[in-house]
Amino acid sequence: MTKTNLEFKTEVKQLLDLMIHSLYSHKEIFLRELISNASDAIDRARYESLTNSSILEGEGEWKIKIIADKEAGTLTVSDNGIGMTKDEIIQALGTIAHSGTKEFIAALQSREVKDNPELIGQFGVGFYSSFMAADKVTVISRKAGVGTKNGVRWESAADGFYTIEETEKDTRGTDVILNLKADEKKYLEEWEIRGVIKKYSDYIEHPVVMEIEREKDSELKKGEKVRIREEERLNSGKAIWLKDRAQITPEEYNEFYKHVSHDFTDPSKVIHFKAEGTSEFTALLYIPSRMPFDIYYKDYKIGPALYVKKVQIMDHCEDLIPLYLRFIKGVVDSSDLPLNVSREILQKNRQVEIINKNITKKVLDSLADMKKNEYEKYQQFYREFGRILKEGIHFDHARKEMIADLLLFQSTQKDGEAFTTLQEYAGSMKEGQEDIYYITGASRDEALKSPYLETFRDKGYEVLIMLDEVDDIVMSNLHEYKGKKIKSVVKGDIKLDKADEMAKEAGKKLETLIALIKEQLKDEVKDVRLSGRLKETACCLVADEGGMDPQLEKLLKSMGQNIPENKRILEINPAHPIFEAMNRIFEKDQKSAALSEYINLLYGQALLLEGSKPKDPAAFASAVTRLMVKDAARD
Repeated sequence: MTKTNLEFKTEVKQLLDLMIHSLYSHKEIFLRELISNASDAIDRARYESLTNSSILEGEGEWKIKIIADKEAGTLTVSDNGIGMTKDEIIQALGTIAHSGTKEFIAALQSREVKDNPELIGQFGVGFYSSFMAADKVTVISRKAGVGTKNGVRWESAADGFYTIEETEKDTRGTDVILNLKADEKKYLEEWEIRGVIKKYSDYIEHPVVMEIEREKDSELKKGEKVRIREEERLNSGKAIWLKDRAQITPEEYNEFYKHVSHDFTDPSKVIHFKAEGTSEFTALLYIPSRMPFDIYYKDYKIGPALYVKKVQIMDHCEDLIPLYLRFIKGVVDSSDLPLNVSREILQKNRQVEIINKNITKKVLDSLADMKKNEYEKYQQFYREFGRILKEGIHFDHARKEMIADLLLFQSTQKDGEAFTTLQEYAGSMKEGQEDIYYITGASRDEALKSPYLETFRDKGYEVLIMLDEVDDIVMSNLHEYKGKKIKSVVKGDIKLDKADEMAKEAGKKLETLIALIKEQLKDEVKDVRLSGRLKETACCLVADEGGMDPQLEKLLKSMGQNIPENKRILEINPAHPIFEAMNRIFEKDQKSAALSEYINLLYGQALLLEGSKPKDPAAFASAVTRLMVKDAARD
């Protein structure tokens, strides 16, 4: 049999180095990960056997066997699941097939990883945790349904290389054999193995067994004792989601969450319910306490595991939840779906649609309850997942008001990162205030310094501060709340001082000057008009009511999107002294070069205030310099 020596991909080398040298605590999770992988392999074999009986090979019950060999110093985790071919084992153990691998490794390197072992399983690399406890790992596997001579043996000492060769294996499935390090031999002790399995894997449905040596009364000689070895089940194995809620402890809920999510932290909330009626199913769902760092990658797996009558059909069924709840983890077990259900069938199945609606409502109700009764915990949840939750305003029109009540906002009248809600905002609106206002920005400080807030601040109107790129789309889709229109302070014609006759009078004096500004900037701006939002600043650029927010436009352009021409409106503050000075020049000489330069400077200034660059930065800088020199000469 030919033995092939192969080199790990660079990412695997880095990962193994981190596993061995950086992760010191919670080493026992390697056993949890191996048992979890074995359970997944059995689930897959059991599912495939429904339509292909050759998978079974005439064997009895599914099980995971633990073998502790103290003489050899090895711990083996063996399953009779689906097994792997040579190509599959190279793909599974020699490569990390994930688009965010580099980011994952960077995350491991940049934080105190010894206290964050959740990163191991979360990224689907649980197998490699074996090297925290072992200095050599051997994997012997055979695909179910193929001949006994088609086994494969994989072996590595985590030195950057691995060997692979064909071998014989009588039974289907996979054996993972760990040569334990000298200081990790405690994992060969029965009490240690029992403790780890009870803590992490008690709920695994398939039996986790081990041969245990016990002293018993002899059946042949009365009064004498004999030592025998018997296979004993170490886990209870009852599907936790089918148990009565009163019989499940918080610790059991938390450990099952860690199993399905590969997260090492406790969840923020448990949602366990049984639906009866038009569709019968049981759901055990979890709201995590923190966001998986790979949640924005395209290959992030969405949806709870789907079981039909306790048989796992899919690891992740994305049809069971809306995209804006993709952080939800857990299990759904249906009594109505067929065992041979496929992804194509799921997309057209009415029962799946009913389950989706039930789950969505239950999750949103649970979030509303958390917000009402556990506000501090809800704030923590929102800081992690609020950006994703608010996508529901755009994608789920039927529930947008329900989702709107779950949103939290920073605002001009809240200190630091304290939140307000739309309910609070609407309840504290000033007399005469008709609309709800918001501003987008890259940071809170930037938003608070914005000239677009001048009149709002002067009148004491609260403005919501929105810092996520999607916010303008979200608020435009929400449009109104409890009959109050929602408006951006950087869009539309805002008139807060309708009775300001002085501003109107000043505007009349500037009519001909405004006409000149319009003519000079006709290729740059859509219109020039008086501003109802400025008090101290000379001018600003605003979009139409339904136009695109400047922050969003810049984001889309940075992503290479083709954005149609979106001319802004130049608003001027007629009370600002600059316009009185420009008007004097205009009355003397309408073709003054200085006047033309001032108009260009105003437009450049407006661009800077919205966060854009002047069209010709060099010309803008030169004009400012000339003004400075001229002003200094006068002194």
